[in-house]
Amino acid sequence: MSLRRVLSSLLLITPALAANEYPLLLPEQQIVGETFAIHAAYEDTLDDLGEEYGYGYLEMLAANPGVDPWLPGEGARVMLPGEHILPEAPRKGIVINLPEYRLYYYPPEGDRVITYPVGIGREGWSSPLGETQVARKQANPSWYPPQSIRDEHAAEGDFLPEVVPPGPDNPMGPFKMNLAMGAYVIHGTNKQFGIGMRVSHGCFRMRNEDISALFPQIPAGTPVRIINQPYKLALRDGQLLLEVHTPLDEHGLPSTIDRQAAIQQLLAEQTPHLVDLHLDWKKIRDAAFEENGLPTVIGRVGEG
Repeated sequence: MSLRRVLSSLLLITPALAANEYPLLLPEQQIVGETFAIHAAYEDTLDDLGEEYGYGYLEMLAANPGVDPWLPGEGARVMLPGEHILPEAPRKGIVINLPEYRLYYYPPEGDRVITYPVGIGREGWSSPLGETQVARKQANPSWYPPQSIRDEHAAEGDFLPEVVPPGPDNPMGPFKMNLAMGAYVIHGTNKQFGIGMRVSHGCFRMRNEDISALFPQIPAGTPVRIINQPYKLALRDGQLLLEVHTPLDEHGLPSTIDRQAAIQQLLAEQTPHLVDLHLDWKKIRDAAFEENGLPTVIGRVGEG
């Protein structure tokens, strides 16, 4: 981990216990971390900065509209999307939110959450939704590419062997966790680019340093929930916040749903108990259009 990434964790409004790890101080806490800005060096790219600070490529891209992802430029202001509204799901085990390209792990103690960016399934190989568990774990795994993947590669002139042994050429990376759901796996990678994107054959790809930190904490039998929540709401200090990510359809592609209607439905479902709620519909429309993944104040309770 770089010194710059260690120092950046000190800027978080919710102090990080370690990189990507945040305390849950109250049962009703809905937000962790903080969004903040840095100034790029000449050689930086958004992907490099995402890897250094612990974010995926698409979330870095969304948080920095108008910034050249491959050459932000010396001194360019780059937003780091470090504030997260926790998904609407039981805080137990692993939760993967596909439109967010992010994994959340809630240890049994219930006092913290650990979160990492993940790569998910690409077109034709969408990642699944549903509830399952970690069926088994393996360090230094071999890879047995299924025939469908071997056929796909062969069509492009790349002939895969039946078995790829452990090592730097293994797409599983140093660790894998098989889910009790078909052939889906949470694993490392031999290709660092693609974390936080639609790149896999349906599995969940993590940076090797991240899977290396997570793997020893996850016992077999840990519950896993894979969800599709592009819109998340949270109440903090009388303010209602909305976090918007690009919605994905059942094939893992950007969805054509009516964004504002979906947000209105979410508000109707999650805020009827809020008395004297005043919403700013311009901010809601802007957030729905921008899809920048940054929690935004869209209303207040008890104020005009």
